[in-house]
Amino acid sequence: MCLLIITFMLVSLGKTATSVTQNNVLFIIVDDLRHLSKETINLPNIQSIAKSGVYFNNAFSQQALCAPSRNSMLTGRRPDTLRLYDFSSYWRDTVGNFTTLPQFFKENGYETYSVGKVFHPGPSSNFNDDYPLSWTHFPYHPSTDKYKDAAVCRDTTSKKLQKNLICPIDIFNQPEKTLPDLETLEYATNILSNRNSSTPFFLAVGFHKPHIPLKFPKQYLEKIPINKVKPPKHPNMPHNLPLVAWHPWTDIRKRDDIARLNISFPLGLMPSEWSLKIRQSYYAAASYVDDLIGALLSFVDRRKTIVVLTSDHGWSLGENGLWAKYSNFDVALKVPLIFSAPGIARSIVHAPVELVDIFPTLVDLSGIANNISKCRNNEKSLLCFEGKSLKLLMIEGSQKPGNYLAFSQYPRPSAYPQNKSDKPRLKNIKIMGYSVRTKRFRYTEWVSFNNKLFTIDWNIIYGLELYDHIIDSEESNNLYLVHKYKNIKQYLSGLLRAHFNRKNTHLY
Repeated sequence: MCLLIITFMLVSLGKTATSVTQNNVLFIIVDDLRHLSKETINLPNIQSIAKSGVYFNNAFSQQALCAPSRNSMLTGRRPDTLRLYDFSSYWRDTVGNFTTLPQFFKENGYETYSVGKVFHPGPSSNFNDDYPLSWTHFPYHPSTDKYKDAAVCRDTTSKKLQKNLICPIDIFNQPEKTLPDLETLEYATNILSNRNSSTPFFLAVGFHKPHIPLKFPKQYLEKIPINKVKPPKHPNMPHNLPLVAWHPWTDIRKRDDIARLNISFPLGLMPSEWSLKIRQSYYAAASYVDDLIGALLSFVDRRKTIVVLTSDHGWSLGENGLWAKYSNFDVALKVPLIFSAPGIARSIVHAPVELVDIFPTLVDLSGIANNISKCRNNEKSLLCFEGKSLKLLMIEGSQKPGNYLAFSQYPRPSAYPQNKSDKPRLKNIKIMGYSVRTKRFRYTEWVSFNNKLFTIDWNIIYGLELYDHIIDSEESNNLYLVHKYKNIKQYLSGLLRAHFNRKNTHLY
């Protein structure tokens, strides 16, 4: 039924090609979409973008939480620079009047649009998605957003409407007979169809799914047979995992269907049959969004448009007993990242890259003259980059010399998991997990963090983690005490501390 609705929109809205003097930019952000291989699930439209552009196979978020990640990506600044680890502060008021990615294009003659979830709505984007500084037009949010956590899921046992985690639905039984992402698609395609301007555009489109609740047209479950869904290889908490690295996925537990399972808090595990159900529904939600992306792209003149697709962070699907985001594990940080641009040949890049690299890369690809440089110590510029342009890597391939690294972090209120461990407010943060990812290793140090001075005490350590991806892709075997990795651990610790100490000096 969803495909019929999409088809109807395609026919009714029509297509048009916009004549511009510079390349347009279409920036697609999918909410909570982890890195998914084609062996796991077929996402033909996302895979089609990858086949026509550069696919970064090891791209990582700077923090596995929506607002910090999106603000980091859209300003090109790391969470420590923005001092944002939760949802409650606006960088222009609290840190600096830093220029954003859409603002840069707007100030260079582009018409900029925000459709759906681009910035995280609320205090972290000044309750207006950073309008009018970032956007030419007032940002659009679907009217059905207000029902995102409503009791609209039909319970198969009681027949009552529930606030479930797993929520396949009939669209025509939903409030307003639609869903937020369908509204987002319609609004974005209307922009693409009805623009009559030679001004180039920067259009950011943010889809909500597969963010929980896993609410999608029920037909998509048929595309993901439960008997084809594989469980996680390591569904239990590793014996050598420091407790500070564990999070109790409280937003999952409070959903009506999961709450009825009475899973013990905070270390209880999801029953295996429910693990399969959740994984099936997550894949179904991803497939739903993939179809919407395909419909959106059918309105785009790819000969004149730079297309970027990514997500704000990943999502654990039962690996090591964890669900949702809220961690420094690969599954919570690793995201799809694809650039498709005129003149850029198809390639796959395996070097680790970061979401803070998107801003400088798009500026580089745009060809807009600029004098932007990498942020230096004590740099207070409104526009400088803490990431790096990936353009040369895109042209020369993943074998280009260079030590590519990805740095991420996650805050905790305590060493033992508690209700606030998933999303601690700034005033409660006492520990920060700093993590570095190389092509082979992930290394993390959980250390003392002062939430008033924004300083790090590397001498107070709450946990250490070292994973070797050649032998352990799910990061289930912590090797930090294994003697043969002693030198590797020391080397990675030096890289990690040098990077974040430099950040600390630069900021304060």
